[in-house]
Amino acid sequence: MFKLILQNIKSLSYPFLVSCFVVAGAMLMAPTALAQEKKLIAIIVPSPENPFFKTEADAAEAKAKALGYDTLILVHNDDAVKQDQLFDTAIARKAAAIICDNAGADASIAAVKKAKSAGIPTFLVDREINATGVAVAQLVSNNYQGATLGAQEFLKLMGEKGSYVELIGKETDTNAGVRSKGYNDVLSQYPDLKKVAAQSANWSQTEAFQKVQTIIQQFPDIKGLISGNDTMALGAYAALKAAGKGNVIVVGFDGSPDVAQSIKAGEIKATVLQPIVKLSETAVEQADQYVKSGKADKPEKQSIDCVLINSDNVGKYTTFELKD
Repeated sequence: MFKLILQNIKSLSYPFLVSCFVVAGAMLMAPTALAQEKKLIAIIVPSPENPFFKTEADAAEAKAKALGYDTLILVHNDDAVKQDQLFDTAIARKAAAIICDNAGADASIAAVKKAKSAGIPTFLVDREINATGVAVAQLVSNNYQGATLGAQEFLKLMGEKGSYVELIGKETDTNAGVRSKGYNDVLSQYPDLKKVAAQSANWSQTEAFQKVQTIIQQFPDIKGLISGNDTMALGAYAALKAAGKGNVIVVGFDGSPDVAQSIKAGEIKATVLQPIVKLSETAVEQADQYVKSGKADKPEKQSIDCVLINSDNVGKYTTFELKD
């Protein structure tokens, strides 16, 4: 019998035998290959049309890939219902972790809880939710500290007097309220400064343009405008410039490339830089550590201080970073 088997093997062609060994080897290696399949990190952000959120997503994606993960970038456009669906997508894809800039401090709690119940840790970046013990980490810029920096610069530019307008961000976003409080805690101490209007433009450049067009018809002699973010600041300045009021002092918040260019051009006077690159990278690093160890070694609430950008240091600016 053994001789017969040998004779049959000898009768087979060399290429056929090689292919058999390759197939057998692949079958033996298949479990190993499956074991080495990359884990997935889902990155859920607002609209990447805003350069701040695009930089946030890009930084998180680059760091995740550098750490050996596959990535899935999803966009909720500040729609909490859509965000909830995107969390379902991340859960269905069995993501190892979720990095999220959320769509509402209250409206996002249920989605983060759902991920937790599915065994998927969430790391929030930029915006907090009104709950603790649900996300593994909430990493934000120190918005109050940043707002006081912006207000102090605005105060100096205004010469501590004159009428001004405040544009406020999306009312459901915790950051909008925190920044507004920081501005007002500083500026309200100066009786010669008069805030004649305060309106929400919902973080929108188009809405800010329209709101400021209306405001300057009612208050044509405003001296300054302080904005809850750079996108609204750009819309506001465009409206002012179109009305022949390009000398109105405008200060923003975020540290966007477009506002940095505007500062260089002598238009918008200052902005407050949020270190979003560092925040995003840190969130992914902590997610990686959690995936590997099953525990967090940092507190849930974490914040990083902001930096003022004006004509003095804008030359050191790169995209959402200030180089030494």
